[in-house]
Amino acid sequence: MLSDEYRYKILRLLEADPEMSQRDLARALGVSLGKVNYCLQALIDTGLIKANNFKNSHNKQAYMYLLTRKGFAVKARASVDFLQRKVAEYEALRREIEILKREVTH
Repeated sequence: MLSDEYRYKILRLLEADPEMSQRDLARALGVSLGKVNYCLQALIDTGLIKANNFKNSHNKQAYMYLLTRKGFAVKARASVDFLQRKVAEYEALRREIEILKREVTH
């Protein structure tokens, strides 16, 4: 199953660079090429992206991954969710650091 975090990160990366290769996505995400292929297929199957073939000078057959309207809407909601989750993690970490500082100074 495709996690919300990977869904968000892939949509964000593809929005910025629709011509990004699967290998580049794998490097950017720190995952295997197979996992990226699985994730892209899941995003295509759910209608969040579409893959268009195009020719370029580096690779005779390559794909351009374009976000659909549904993909943009999901990315927007995921951005808000991702930000809220990261802010909550930051706040929890900040509280933990304060507790540790107090323990070290006493």
